[in-house]
Amino acid sequence: MEKIAILHTNDLHSHFENWPRIKRYLISEKQKLEKQGYFVITVDLGDALDRADPLTDATNGKANVELLNEIGYDAATIGNNEGLTNSKDQLNHLYDDANFDVVLANIVDSDTKKRPYWAHETKMINTPAGNHIKIYGLTAPYQSTYTLEGWTPIDDQEKIPELLDNDKDDEVLVLLSHLGVTQDRLIAKKFPRFDVIIGSHTHHLFEHGERDNQSLLAAAGKYGYYVGKVTLEVENDHVINSEASVVKTSDLPVEPEDSKWLDALEKRGQDILAQSKVAKLDEKMDNGLRGKPRMVSEFLSAMKEKAGTKAAIVNNGLFLHALPKGIVDKNQLHQILPHSMHVTKTTLSGSDLWRMVMEMQKNWKFLIAYEQKGMGFRGKYFGQLNYDGIDVDDQNNVYFDGKLIDFNQTYEIALLDHYIFIPFFPTVAIKGDNNILYDQTLREVFASYLSKKYPLE
Repeated sequence: MEKIAILHTNDLHSHFENWPRIKRYLISEKQKLEKQGYFVITVDLGDALDRADPLTDATNGKANVELLNEIGYDAATIGNNEGLTNSKDQLNHLYDDANFDVVLANIVDSDTKKRPYWAHETKMINTPAGNHIKIYGLTAPYQSTYTLEGWTPIDDQEKIPELLDNDKDDEVLVLLSHLGVTQDRLIAKKFPRFDVIIGSHTHHLFEHGERDNQSLLAAAGKYGYYVGKVTLEVENDHVINSEASVVKTSDLPVEPEDSKWLDALEKRGQDILAQSKVAKLDEKMDNGLRGKPRMVSEFLSAMKEKAGTKAAIVNNGLFLHALPKGIVDKNQLHQILPHSMHVTKTTLSGSDLWRMVMEMQKNWKFLIAYEQKGMGFRGKYFGQLNYDGIDVDDQNNVYFDGKLIDFNQTYEIALLDHYIFIPFFPTVAIKGDNNILYDQTLREVFASYLSKKYPLE
């Protein structure tokens, strides 16, 4: 019988403050386990990067890969932050210098119709005792957005049977899943061939694992708050016993140089971004959760310019800081707009436009102080909704570009792709023809606008 341990991390989201302790733990725990006779495998489940961090944004995630290289991971899969916040070219080169294998079976290059060259469909690890550990990687197949970057995602329920057709009974199967807990449980029920499913994406935590059918499910939360460990007893490629546990990162020792390392890392990213000057403001540009501060008005104009529309809607909570008078650089814009969001050109009939605006009118007071989480948002509060080119009177009549809307006409309006995914304005997703302008993030849209309106010279 052979003892095998799998150490796992997931959804770090560039929370570098936890990295020094995670790094020390992974290295020391591997050494300790090996002394105890374990064969050790180390894996990451994706979303290691997040462009809300300046260094990640400045290096297109390559700094994150540098840190992962320090561990000696055996395999990693990608999350939506790797897959969807990088352009196709950036993702194609993200792992150029990686010293670990990327395992990913359900993303295909839309041009070549083949798996990307930097990804392996599976990885086989042969242990010293002659057991075979086969590792799979699957990521959440966002159909509406991966295609915009030139990738074709494959549904996991379609891909798994194809993968399992090529398997032998004398292999231990481990799935690195960036699909979320609901899908992991479904896979365990439908495909009991998986011995271990290590989960991520939904930031769920299984402190002692979860057993479902024949599978052990493991998960270690988010942001590096926990590191996971799976231990297996294997004989002749069959799992005799399996257990899952986590260690809380905050319980691990801190060393004096950790804070200096973190400060240097943050400064490195900010310095790179600050080198790129964008515009020169004649006066301060204020922000605020309520009202219609200048920054909101200017950004609404930037949205209209980007989408080529006569109207736009945005929420004040996007803007995390004011812009001072004088030179504006990319670091400042990153601090103001760290979100992974894009402008969307949405086409609606007049009746559906009226309905969407009524949804906004109904919810706006509640949303001002609503603590929005996820879906690309990296702030705290949603903030007040503001319109440009849209007006509403006391009788709930809606005007577009100064004219009462015609329910039988169609209208184009600039929104955020964020509004498609959050639950407050269902008309956007259900009835809107949404063209996500994926080539620029919000900060890039604003930078382009400011550079033309307030040039450096």
